[in-house]
Amino acid sequence: MSDSDLIAGLLTDSDGALAQEPAPARPAAARDLPALMRKIPVTLTLEVGEARISLHELARLQPDSVVELDTLAGAPLTMKVNGTVIGRAEVVVSGDSHALRVLEIDGLDLDSLGA
Repeated sequence: MSDSDLIAGLLTDSDGALAQEPAPARPAAARDLPALMRKIPVTLTLEVGEARISLHELARLQPDSVVELDTLAGAPLTMKVNGTVIGRAEVVVSGDSHALRVLEIDGLDLDSLGA
C-alpha cells in the first residue's frame, strides 16, 4: 500500500466518500443576530442592589441619609437587559464617565428579553 493510498484512506469515511472537515465553531445562536435585529435598541442596566424599607422610612430620607443595600461592597453587580438578568459586571472609569466591565455572561436568551 502506497503513502497516497494511506492518505486517501484517512480522508474517506467507511462508505468510501471523502470525509468532510468539521464545521468551524459558530457563536451561540442567541448572539448570531440578523442585521435588522442588531439595530433594535435595548436598555442595559447595572443594578447595584436593593433595599426593602417602609413608607415611613422612605418619607424620612434626606440628603446624607444612608440606606444599606443587599449587595456586599466589591461584589459583582447584576447586569440586565430590559430588566432581564444576563450576567455580572463591575463599575470602572472610562475617561470622564462611569462604565462597566463584563465579568460573566449567563447567556443572551432573546425570547426572555421580550417578556
